[in-house]
Amino acid sequence: MTSTAGDRWTARPDHRRWLAREADDLLRLFETESLDPAGGFFALDAQGRAIRDDDLREIHVTTRMVHCYAVAALMGRPGAMEIVDHGLRFLREHHRRPEGGYAWGVTATAAPEPRFTGYGHAFVLLAAASAKLAGHPRAQETLDDVTAILRERFWEEEPGAIREAFDAEWREIDAYRGQNCNMHLTEALMAAFEATGDARHLEMAERIAELIVNRRARENGWRLAEHFHADWRVDRNYAGDPMFRPAGLTPGHSLEWARLLVQLWETGGRRLDWAPEAARALFDRAVADGWDADKGGLYYTLGWDDRPDVAERYWWPVCEGIGAAHALSEIEGDPRHEDWYRRFWDFAARRLIDRDHGGWHPQIDAAGRPSSDPFFGKPDLYHALQACLIPLHPVTGSLAHLLAQP
Repeated sequence: MTSTAGDRWTARPDHRRWLAREADDLLRLFETESLDPAGGFFALDAQGRAIRDDDLREIHVTTRMVHCYAVAALMGRPGAMEIVDHGLRFLREHHRRPEGGYAWGVTATAAPEPRFTGYGHAFVLLAAASAKLAGHPRAQETLDDVTAILRERFWEEEPGAIREAFDAEWREIDAYRGQNCNMHLTEALMAAFEATGDARHLEMAERIAELIVNRRARENGWRLAEHFHADWRVDRNYAGDPMFRPAGLTPGHSLEWARLLVQLWETGGRRLDWAPEAARALFDRAVADGWDADKGGLYYTLGWDDRPDVAERYWWPVCEGIGAAHALSEIEGDPRHEDWYRRFWDFAARRLIDRDHGGWHPQIDAAGRPSSDPFFGKPDLYHALQACLIPLHPVTGSLAHLLAQP
């Protein structure tokens, strides 16, 4: 049955209570199991239990926990700010290296994965901005530090985007350029702008969106290219890390960009006049090519021929579909987006939310069974928590910024 513009689930008190309960379940799981007294956060296994025999702490896990619990603190969750403080302290004392920069993977005593990545630094910026909006007294220190590193080491002024990665001596690792780190930096830059009022953050976010979406995605029929040569020509033949740099196209990132474009359009005072059109086009292309019409869910990757490449269905693209459908419904009221919002949540509720052990299954196979590789256990709560909380608010700013308003 097709919904009408005035019949949105997000307007129904029962649905809003359901979203809040799902968010609470996620936060309770991670705050109970993840906190490592020695520093940083444990990964969780498939049963939602802390994996205590692995002391490697990857930066995206540390920073996403800080971001999520900063949001929780702004919601009035007791104990959340202690988790923010725990994560920020681990960032300062362990991820932050004496030579400048934040190492990708560290333990309490060493940096076994010392490389500096644009992806990791984007999430340091998001964590620091959200913590500042939540009122943490030392967040500004980290925010200033990572802002300087991003601008001095990673940013390339001519294309208007960041480099990918450096080794521990600040030597660029390769000539690869990627959209993933730039997409997450766009999210972080908007939060940093809201936290500081520094217009340079917003200008950088708009330049990234112009390059990645308005130029490259538009000229490729709204297929969102993931991989680029050093001069930002699309590299259609690239095949790298299956988690962070999978070959081909990733429909979930098109949906993530659709939401971010609506937010960027609003945050910048609606001056980015091409953004709503691009958000609609990315969304339409992603669901047309990426949705498994027979079994539901979004394929992880597609080839440039629009055929499924990795057909397993992962949790995070559905989370991003929820946010994108909500964002587009907010600005247009098109019943199509409400229908997709419900379809995404129906699939998540039936297939992805783990009612036995908490959290979400990270991926399911062709038969609809939970599977693993490259994702294992219970991945960090960032995508799932935002899927629950973003629909409770207008998409006119970051969650932290909206919650910080009196």
